Amino acid sequence: MVVRTFVHLVLHFVVPGVVARLGFADRWKRAWLIMVSTMVVDLDHLLANPVYDPLRCGIGFHPLHSYLAIVVYLAMVILPKIRILAIGLIIHMLLDGIDCI
Repeated sequence: MVVRTFVHLVLHFVVPGVVARLGFADRWKRAWLIMVSTMVVDLDHLLANPVYDPLRCGIGFHPLHSYLAIVVYLAMVILPKIRILAIGLIIHMLLDGIDCI
């Protein structure tokens, strides 16, 4: 379980980095920082009891990981000024969704 958690956390840094380099080559560092900053949505875990449960699927459980929130994140992609943020949130949800499999 420790290895799985470690890999999960590493992916939250690596995947946005790959997307930033491929999709935003001219400003990849800034794009990566914005995408990594989306980990702040995990603050909604503080509302759960226990705060961290490695066996819990966060998608659909935590408020900022709800299906409605995910639809909002997907819609945000159409707005150029917050597109990178939206992509980061979507990546975050996809990576968290992997834990639900």
